[in-house]
Amino acid sequence: MKHADSFRALEVYQLARKLAQEIFEASKAFPTAEMYSLIDQIRRSSRSVGAQIAEAWGKRRYEKHFVSKLTDADGEQMETQHWIETASGCSYITPQQREQWLELCASIGRMLHGMSEKADRFCAATNHRSQVTVHCSQGQRTPAESSEEPEEL
Repeated sequence: MKHADSFRALEVYQLARKLAQEIFEASKAFPTAEMYSLIDQIRRSSRSVGAQIAEAWGKRRYEKHFVSKLTDADGEQMETQHWIETASGCSYITPQQREQWLELCASIGRMLHGMSEKADRFCAATNHRSQVTVHCSQGQRTPAESSEEPEEL
């Protein structure tokens, strides 16, 4: 498995950014009466997915914090699904947009779940500042303490 040097390299982050951008562009056409309700809510929740992934990446040193932030990202994508359904119910988006965005949310959710299930692999990734392997679980050794090389992510 290839090691990601940054949260920006994660496919799940890239998909979250794509979703947020598509929602932003489409929401420009929503009625101005929705400016401080639906538009604000759907933009905030969709943008928060990527932000939570980025924050999770920064918390990799602590596996429980990493998983917690991924859980927050998943919650935000679920909230985004709600607002997509609301926009669809008001006929602000096409049925095709609705289906495309809900599938994108589902993909993001599956990836976040997979990352949470394999958190130890992400948390054992090399710390970009010091180039020292940071392990989340107690009792694991860094490469300096062991002759074994860590698995690349």
